[in-house]
Amino acid sequence: MPTSVPRWSDPVAFEPDEDDELPPEIAADLARGGRTERDAPELPVVGKAKHDIPDLPTLLRIAIEAVGGVPRDGQARMAEAVEHSIGSGEHLAVQAGTGTGKSLAYLVPAIRHAVAEGTTVVVSTATIALQRQLVDRDLPRLSTALAEALGRRPTFAILKGRRNYLCLNRVHGNAPAEPDDNALFDAFAASALERQVKRIQEWATETETGDRDELVPGVTDQAWRQLSVTAKECLGVHRCPSGVDCFAERARAEAGRADIVVTNHALLAIDALDDRPVLPDHDVVLVDEAHDLVDRVTSAATGELTAGAVKLAARRCGRVIDEEIADRLNEAAEGLDLVLQAANPGRLEELPQDLGGALTVARDAAWACVNALGPERKEDTDGSTARKLAHALTEEIHDTAVRLLDAFDGDTQHDVVWVSGEPNRPPSIRVAPLGVGGLLRERLFGQRTTVLTSATLALGGSFDTLARQWGLPPQQQAQAVAGMATAKEAPSDTGDQKWTGLDVGSPFEHQRSGILYIARHLPPPGRAGLPPEYLDELTELVQAAGGRTLGLFSSMRAAKQASEELRERLDTPVLCQGDDATALLVRRFAEDAATSLFGTLSLWQGVDVPGDSLQLVVMDRIPFPRPDDPLASARQKAVSERGGNGFITVAGTHAALLLAQGAGRLLRSPRDRGVIAVLDPRLATARYGGFLRASLPPFWTTHDPEVVRGALRRLSAAAAEV
Repeated sequence: MPTSVPRWSDPVAFEPDEDDELPPEIAADLARGGRTERDAPELPVVGKAKHDIPDLPTLLRIAIEAVGGVPRDGQARMAEAVEHSIGSGEHLAVQAGTGTGKSLAYLVPAIRHAVAEGTTVVVSTATIALQRQLVDRDLPRLSTALAEALGRRPTFAILKGRRNYLCLNRVHGNAPAEPDDNALFDAFAASALERQVKRIQEWATETETGDRDELVPGVTDQAWRQLSVTAKECLGVHRCPSGVDCFAERARAEAGRADIVVTNHALLAIDALDDRPVLPDHDVVLVDEAHDLVDRVTSAATGELTAGAVKLAARRCGRVIDEEIADRLNEAAEGLDLVLQAANPGRLEELPQDLGGALTVARDAAWACVNALGPERKEDTDGSTARKLAHALTEEIHDTAVRLLDAFDGDTQHDVVWVSGEPNRPPSIRVAPLGVGGLLRERLFGQRTTVLTSATLALGGSFDTLARQWGLPPQQQAQAVAGMATAKEAPSDTGDQKWTGLDVGSPFEHQRSGILYIARHLPPPGRAGLPPEYLDELTELVQAAGGRTLGLFSSMRAAKQASEELRERLDTPVLCQGDDATALLVRRFAEDAATSLFGTLSLWQGVDVPGDSLQLVVMDRIPFPRPDDPLASARQKAVSERGGNGFITVAGTHAALLLAQGAGRLLRSPRDRGVIAVLDPRLATARYGGFLRASLPPFWTTHDPEVVRGALRRLSAAAAEV
């Protein structure tokens, strides 16, 4: 059996076959250099020489006027820095607070560069919401506004992983249905799955893009998997009977012709880490929501093995190879299931003998199936699809099993392995890289000019904390000066990537607009839910605010406890995450100022409610990762063994990012006013409190509950008079 190494492949990534033949119309485009213009009847496409293109300040002024904005110093500084980075090849990290207008600050110089050089710039985001903002609002307006000045209309496209697009080959019935194990034995589950699949099939006759995000309301992952494929499962455009009409290939071809391509961090990670490119050729990457980059890259590089996946591979193989060989894989699945069911969840320092044996059996059985499947053959569509589906999943199981076993072979640890036992999910064994800095340094920063931006990058007053995670060398302290940006050049050590950190501040006057209240008089948080003192403090704060409260909790258990308790104490509505779809809850919260909304992680980063409906943000405790978090604990241990401060480097960074993101929910427009209340006294009393506080916007700070309640009452009264 050959030695295998992590392939850094992801089910959502494009991975074309080596002998793929493109449809004639796509091939013709690529033969012309892969760049054509979209139809733009309202403005003829007229070329301009590079020296005729207006300078950046002119284009930025046109863009600002087109969107009805006003010039902002921070936005102008950021745009100039992005242009300098693109021109010099020096990487850039920009912290731009809410209200800066950072999307225009990076899009305008990116568009200018793409049009002037005839190249493509990739913009990567962490969330679907920002992707939609860029593609549905910002880029269309900029394309129209800048067309005359640039001599043609700038083009843009969105590109996602292949699994996000409907597969017409499967829609047309050229692959077997694959209900999950629950549906096999549960008539109700099978019926629900069937209804959802039917709705997707009906939608397939209407959609122009096949993009899953445009199917509203959405469907379960299981239903979507029935009618989509991963890159490895795809037949290839020249072998597939629906290849010419393929939604994924259309999106890919459109991206190849675009000036700006919007994608997500997961696909960016695969493009950087895999040997086969999945994004169009590009020389510049703009990473928005860069505070999430490491987590998203880590997720894309994480492998998982479950007994259910091995059983599915056995069923697929059983359709196209000798049943006796496929049965070996099914037996391996049963053995793995028994071991995982008995295993204790958590990180594995050593590989237990029974688990090692089960993984070895699964690896060998999968390899036998891969060999039996053999190379691809010329056969009918049904046979090709069935064989491709079997080969893709079986090879993935083999490679994951090899990676899991290799993680314990050798003195140097590169991967972290743990058994996962999540509620309502079968147990699994997972493997993730200990760090992704080296990979990013070599495959992203080493190959393309990269600009990273977010409202939260300078933790503890320095970019160094995140830069180390990205694989960039340390820089000097990032000292934010009121009204000024800080740009500092990194040391030019031989072999190091050169980069600059820039904090352009925020147009908001945090010290005049917000109060940071730390409840220093409360006891430290415990493990047995929210203490009574916390519930009393929370009640008094929400009453003083007249509702208008976003409660950010470190666990769903705490959020539910607080919402149930305060519903009994208050005469204003309290919503809790999980009562309904999160988007609907946020809408109800925004529409009724008296309403409060309590929730957990997704609300820390995903709520944008300007105005009087949100005047109080409460955080129950410092959001450190759980002590038993396998990846965080392994990374913390590795830093400590190298002589560093593992707690601050890993747990402190995690907490600082979430605290800063949570605090960013308060001021969403220049007119907003309010309070950030942290019930955890350790933010004021612990030694690490200074690092965490330095990661927050410069609010006026107090520990006096009477001062805060008085301020909230005045804000509530003023809002009621409007």
